Amino acid sequence: MTDTTVRLSEAAVVFGEPLLAYVSNGLLRVRRRLWHIVESNSPMVTETSRHLIDGEGKLFRPLLTILGASLGPEPSSSRIIDAAVVCELTHLASLHHDDVMDEGTIRRGRPTVNVVWGNNVAVLTGDYLAAVAAEMCVDLGHQVQRLHAQTARRLVTGQMHETVGPASGQDEFEHYLSVARDKTASLISTSARLGALLAGAREESSILATATERLGIAFQIADDLADLTSGPTDRKPIGSDLRQGIATLPILYARAQARPQDERLLELVDSDLTDPCKLSEAMALLRNHPAVTMAKIDLHRYLRQCCEQLGELPDGPTKQALVTLAHVAVNHNWTNSFWSQLGDTRDGAA
Repeated sequence: MTDTTVRLSEAAVVFGEPLLAYVSNGLLRVRRRLWHIVESNSPMVTETSRHLIDGEGKLFRPLLTILGASLGPEPSSSRIIDAAVVCELTHLASLHHDDVMDEGTIRRGRPTVNVVWGNNVAVLTGDYLAAVAAEMCVDLGHQVQRLHAQTARRLVTGQMHETVGPASGQDEFEHYLSVARDKTASLISTSARLGALLAGAREESSILATATERLGIAFQIADDLADLTSGPTDRKPIGSDLRQGIATLPILYARAQARPQDERLLELVDSDLTDPCKLSEAMALLRNHPAVTMAKIDLHRYLRQCCEQLGELPDGPTKQALVTLAHVAVNHNWTNSFWSQLGDTRDGAA
């Protein structure tokens, strides 16, 4: 049995054969639409806009849109595909901007646009993709336009709050959660909600909005933990958040629950960690700190809340797939091998 056959068999277990075929076809259509919709009369704009589309993207948000649509009476409308593309374009725009702010060098298995063409081009590429998404929303109706605009506002607000830190007197944990809700969870929630809405599943759309908002918070916590416990990913090298001084949830718990023996850890966390030796030492100390376990407890609490909310959906393969997908999405040891199980949608991009 080939490796590809094994992966497809695992995907069939998660989705079931009919739903797997529907999802794989939808993702193929999304990637093709992405490729063509960003084309510009400027070859430079086209090249930079397709740079991440050609990478190893998981299309997690379009997948949620397609699964949400499968709950409604009109799951195969071209409007569903366009909504999924809007969500991915919005996500891609934020990635380009993030890479400039974080000085990122690798994204989706390839050098970032800011590394290849410079920060100015990366910012403009993000702006262009956001503009294409906004233009597509016009044809999807006023409700989609409003929801997309509200989500874009939350994305920027979350990034701004993460950048400037908590306000004077604000609880650091509440600040962290507000950033996670806006910067990460808002677009994940909107992606699932739009699919159900456009397919005519309004009641299910409300359930998905709440459930996937909680999933988004769990997703962010999982990302924080992966920065400490996983190897380098297609998103960033290991330890990037720590090196940049980002107050992730494990760091917050380490500060709040500091023990006498944590003096060296706190000293390192507050220092310049561009030195690889100091960074490695800080990561080793943090990995063995109870803060990691506390963050994992929070992750599983939000994941449990998500799955409980998904339990209100009608019984069927989509409900089960969403519950399983929620667990996959926060498991970084599984996700890198999981997404290709849906079939290689890159073949038809051009």
